[in-house]
Amino acid sequence: MKTILECKNLSKRYGRTQALSGINLSLKSGRIIGLLGPNGSGKTTLIKLINGLLTPTEGEILIDGTAPGVRSKSIVSYLPERTYLDESMRIAEAIDYFGDFYRDFDRNKALKMLKKVNLDPSLRIKTLSKGNKEKVQLILVMSRRAKLYCLDEPIAGVDPAARDYILSTIINNYEPDATILLSTHLISDVENILDEVVFIQNGHIRMQEEVETIRDKEGKSVDDLFREVFKC
Repeated sequence: MKTILECKNLSKRYGRTQALSGINLSLKSGRIIGLLGPNGSGKTTLIKLINGLLTPTEGEILIDGTAPGVRSKSIVSYLPERTYLDESMRIAEAIDYFGDFYRDFDRNKALKMLKKVNLDPSLRIKTLSKGNKEKVQLILVMSRRAKLYCLDEPIAGVDPAARDYILSTIINNYEPDATILLSTHLISDVENILDEVVFIQNGHIRMQEEVETIRDKEGKSVDDLFREVFKC
């Protein structure tokens, strides 16, 4: 499998705070990978570095062989932890925005997913519930034909029904040869869709392993191992 993401001695400091410390990480194409750790462990910092929203203090990060920049933005589809859409927009206007901005955006795919959840494109985003706002943003992100999807806490703070829809949308709408990097601390909700996990704590990678290997070698679920490693 091709390497889609590589971090080499990657570090990030905010003043005196060390958010990431000498991370070495390699992710292959065609995988759903959980970036798992407690709040404040460095998950969001790593995802922002991947998306070129932050600059490394030390080390380097390569996406499909190149540093974050114009090319990487054309192949990475990013769902941030917080809603970034202009809430005065109608859903249809957000679709137009994505269509204008990203060459790989599939407008018909987005409209089909909206129809499936009975969301009228003429609705203004500010009138939607939190769960429906999350659905709209996820639909936009997953309607791109990207090589790497970075999803930062996509199921945090939504009800179980919205959570089930979000996970179903993720596994049914990404490109087969693409990789999904899914950040979360809600392990039990996502472990059944994961191929691989990366445990991160205090800016350090604690473990990178196949989900099936964990179950076979450790004889426990990813959630159980996570609780053991992080003493939850």
